[in-house]
Amino acid sequence: MRNAWRAWQELSGLLLPVACAGCGRPRTDLCTACGAALLGAPARLVRPSPRPPGLPAVYAAAPYENAVRAVLLAHKERGALGLAGALGRALAGCVRAGAGRPGDAGPLLLVPVPSARSSTAARGHDPVRRIAAAAARDLRRAGLPAQVLPLLRQRRAVADQSGLGARQRRANLAGALELTAGGGRLLRHGLPRLGRVILVDDLLTTGSTLAEAARAVGEAGGVGRESSVHGVCRAAVVAASPTAFEINRN
Repeated sequence: MRNAWRAWQELSGLLLPVACAGCGRPRTDLCTACGAALLGAPARLVRPSPRPPGLPAVYAAAPYENAVRAVLLAHKERGALGLAGALGRALAGCVRAGAGRPGDAGPLLLVPVPSARSSTAARGHDPVRRIAAAAARDLRRAGLPAQVLPLLRQRRAVADQSGLGARQRRANLAGALELTAGGGRLLRHGLPRLGRVILVDDLLTTGSTLAEAARAVGEAGGVGRESSVHGVCRAAVVAASPTAFEINRN
């Protein structure tokens, strides 16, 4: 049933009149101006305040506001799946920025932050995993070996994050993620030798989700939290809160 709904969403996007997800301009799913808001600037190192313990370095393409916010919500909540390509290109730029020197060894391993099963079922797709797959394709076209590794899963249910402050979000997410059985075996056989791990998500607000993901990868990888977060593991997101951009503007 889910596959049928996904196919209908993709087909309807081709057959029915479209409007820009960012501003509503007709006959295009993403107009030039809104595309520039998403893709027109280099990826930036961003940091929420307060910064949660264990948060790796995070790169973002654009502030989460105006057209960029509308585009992300259209893809995530309204099933505008055709936007995944543009969002993936934005994420790919952030992955490149966070991956280190071009000559560093190993493929780029994109580990998406998992959505709750109930959210995925309600939406009919996993938005972060879809954007990550588009980013990996963009990176490979540019000659960079990249693949998506969905290694993380939710270990327990978490409360709705909307309306929660930074401290409440950290408490809500503490211990909520773990690696899949296959992911745990893979990382225990030598995380540093596998490649460059990049945690990916669509949005950074307080940083609590990425910090929890970094904890799960670091501890299961057997390389130690500090080594994982600062030496092997980085993070990339499509957008970050405007305040996270302002902190590093200078």
